[in-house]
Amino acid sequence: MNTKLEILEFPDKRLRKTSVPVKTFNSELKQLAEDMLITMYQSMGIGLAAPQVNHRIRLIVIDISEERNEPMVFVNPEIENSSGEVESSEGCLSVPDIKTEVNRFESIEIRAKKLDGEEFHMKIDGLLSICVQHEIDHLDGKLFIDYVSEIKLERLRKKIIKDKKALNLEKQTKPDYLI
Repeated sequence: MNTKLEILEFPDKRLRKTSVPVKTFNSELKQLAEDMLITMYQSMGIGLAAPQVNHRIRLIVIDISEERNEPMVFVNPEIENSSGEVESSEGCLSVPDIKTEVNRFESIEIRAKKLDGEEFHMKIDGLLSICVQHEIDHLDGKLFIDYVSEIKLERLRKKIIKDKKALNLEKQTKPDYLI
């Protein structure tokens, strides 16, 4: 049975822990990957890493297709080569309400395993490259906001607080039956 998992949100300290490599490839791993995909789709994300759902293993799921029907699973992914640089506008399911520019490698070569333990290599670029780098950062306890200057991060924090206050004020002025 597929289950939607709870997504940890910043500043939860569990998001800062480094994940351990997967050593056992079994039905539990496959089920976790399926549950992560369900969670990602229902949350309108294009990528999700196991640490975001409180599993400290090196597992990521991604689907950048418009139809949301091309899921990809990477177990123990590692970047072997990288080239170029691109600025991407990123958001994150674990850091809601923040979107900012991040510099990433334009293309990467990765090594990873499938859910059955079979190793594969891929050379990727574009949105998939950005997404894989973002999710691998989660495996290493890093968040996309770590790339933002402290000044810009403070501005983003103030915007979130202001937006939340406005939302709370709006909720208070509406009749209960509309909330």
